[in-house]
Amino acid sequence: MKAVIAWWDLEGTGHTPESLREFLRDEAVDRWAGYEGLLLKVWISDEERGRWGAVQLWESAEALGQPLSTRAAEIIGRMPDERMVFDVEATTEGVHALTSLARLGTAL
Repeated sequence: MKAVIAWWDLEGTGHTPESLREFLRDEAVDRWAGYEGLLLKVWISDEERGRWGAVQLWESAEALGQPLSTRAAEIIGRMPDERMVFDVEATTEGVHALTSLARLGTAL
């Protein structure tokens, strides 16, 4: 299992976390839902510092190795400032009332 953290410093791009919410609603969430082996993708933001990105959890290195969308980079104007890939050592899921983690968050 692999985890990926990617983020942009949006300063000078003409974008903010708020301005990217339409992109998430209109295309990104549905596009990423179609990737084989993607267990979870969580888009994250820091309005105060002007940062935006995502955390991804992948079933395997092979799944992560498939061609992935670069649409966010096209919109922002460059690839992420940081993209880090990690081995997953362990996972757990807490007790909660949600039936699914899909389609949650400020943008939706």
